[in-house]
Amino acid sequence: MMTTPFYVLSPCPVLAVPSGFTSSGVPSGVQIVGRTYDDIAVFRVEAAIDRGRPWPTVARPCSGSHRARGLLYRAAMSTTYPFSRADREIQERARAFVDEQLIPWEQHAEEHAGQIPEDVREKHHAAAIDLGFYAMNLPEDLGGTGYTTLQQVLVSEQIGRVTNALGWCVHTPAGWAPEVMTHEQIERWLKPAIRGERRECYAITEAGAGSDVDAITATARRDGDDYLLTGEKMHVTSYNTADHIFFQAKLAGGDHEGQHALFVVDKDIPGVRLVREPRYTHTYPDTHAIVAFDDVRVPASQLIGAEGDGMTFTYAWFRYERLMIAARCCGAAERLVEEATAFAEERVQFGRPIIDNQAIAHMLADSLTELWAARLMTYRVAENIDAGADVKIQHAQCSMVKLYASEMAGRVADRAVQIFGGRGYMRENVAERFYRELRVDRIWEGTSEIQRNIIADQLRKRGVRTLT
Repeated sequence: MMTTPFYVLSPCPVLAVPSGFTSSGVPSGVQIVGRTYDDIAVFRVEAAIDRGRPWPTVARPCSGSHRARGLLYRAAMSTTYPFSRADREIQERARAFVDEQLIPWEQHAEEHAGQIPEDVREKHHAAAIDLGFYAMNLPEDLGGTGYTTLQQVLVSEQIGRVTNALGWCVHTPAGWAPEVMTHEQIERWLKPAIRGERRECYAITEAGAGSDVDAITATARRDGDDYLLTGEKMHVTSYNTADHIFFQAKLAGGDHEGQHALFVVDKDIPGVRLVREPRYTHTYPDTHAIVAFDDVRVPASQLIGAEGDGMTFTYAWFRYERLMIAARCCGAAERLVEEATAFAEERVQFGRPIIDNQAIAHMLADSLTELWAARLMTYRVAENIDAGADVKIQHAQCSMVKLYASEMAGRVADRAVQIFGGRGYMRENVAERFYRELRVDRIWEGTSEIQRNIIADQLRKRGVRTLT
């Protein structure tokens, strides 16, 4: 026997008498640990479970909220992948954080333009640091937690289970930076970011340069001991929460004219100008701004690496982000399958649960199968990176897993909306929110079409066996 914590959400007009439980009143072993704003009570169930049993019978809902059953099942189960004990502990810690602290605020965020109360936001930020998830991609000697790539994937997968970017309280500063930043740059920008005191954003994309990064027209011109930075960037994600910017430009003049360079720029210096903050499909607190750089003067000490190195750092960032997008998509798909399955078991039409209809059951079966395939791909790519795989192979495999997982999650979300029916079109429903939010994962950090180009190019150069 082992004692395992379970977290259940159930409608509860009176805290002492939760509906949907087989016993009257609060079942033995159930402790109320909080309440969300929309009158959903959160219970903690301590249940002794036989190792061979999939879920407990204690406090199992017999009616009422489909979400209660879904969360009960989710807490009871774990993946069968052969993780180490340390990996499993990190995964479970991340899962508990998401279930206990983040998910209860989803609907509030949706109804308040992505915002939650400041004290709650600060609590989430502090918890992410205390739990070791903040700066998990950076080494311990700089103040990070030094997680392996697989461990970072496990955390990101759990973060993917929550909507409205509430999981962005788990922040990963520039993992590529320690090898190329100067001591001054590390002390001034990177270490404070690791401690959660500063935050960066990236100004790379332009109106005429999205997938084709080399088409950027922003320039950096040497002027004595300084550079003058000029250009207009768009989709600058998290501009409103950042205090410094990684700005990518082409060099104008000099021995490296036309080559790329990357600079770190404080947001509050003269010449950095917010043009506007367009509204996007998702309901996130972080904006995706259009930002102008009007002859922004920065000292040469703020050039990262050497002139001509800019694209090298961008590629490293893309590889990392593509893998973490895949992980988050797996987390989102897992929650969608759970929620849709639970609803289909409880939703009765024509005298029987809709899951008894083969059309519904097959949608769930397809979703589960695709989720498993994406999850295995994602874990394996992470392990390959930890094992020191060739960077070109990493590049191709990160593209493969981003392509497959993002498109998988989109299909799963579409099926989930269909299973929920009219409820799936309501913003209070998790399937509706994921349906909107997951769409961008086939676009940012390289569209699906660009991923296919990368994969095909590497296939021609390296062959099937090398990449698979």
